[in-house]
Amino acid sequence: MMASKFIIFNTNNDEYGLPIEKVTSIEKMEGLNTIPEMPGYMKGVVKVRGELIPVLDTKQIFYRKDSVTGADLKLIVIQTDQLHVALIVEEAKEILEIQEEDLKSINMGVLKPSSYFTAVASLENRLITIVDPNELINNLDEIEVIKEGMSSYL
Repeated sequence: MMASKFIIFNTNNDEYGLPIEKVTSIEKMEGLNTIPEMPGYMKGVVKVRGELIPVLDTKQIFYRKDSVTGADLKLIVIQTDQLHVALIVEEAKEILEIQEEDLKSINMGVLKPSSYFTAVASLENRLITIVDPNELINNLDEIEVIKEGMSSYL
């Protein structure tokens, strides 16, 4: 039986999982610099270990609502095929090992914007939606604007 490890986080009181091998670090929400004329889900950039990283709001991306900024928010820094990004989450809770048989694939079919939700982990009293970081970034509107904007900051 195969098992995979995921970083579990909360957004809008729902639980999501990111494959642990894509997660670089979990940071406090500090030192956010806003950049004008970026897409609404991009809240700015932060410096993590000397690298400027775009900060994306998961609540804005998943629910079209802004996260309430506060000291409690966390940043999950992930590496995708295209760039490092920091995702704003309400809580980064735990590392969880999920058995392959507990993962149910989601076929959203017509819902292309949600193609980054690849499965749901059906655990005893929890449902955790699994997020593919590469699909998430690839499906964002205006991601090219962010990539170009970031390259001008480097």
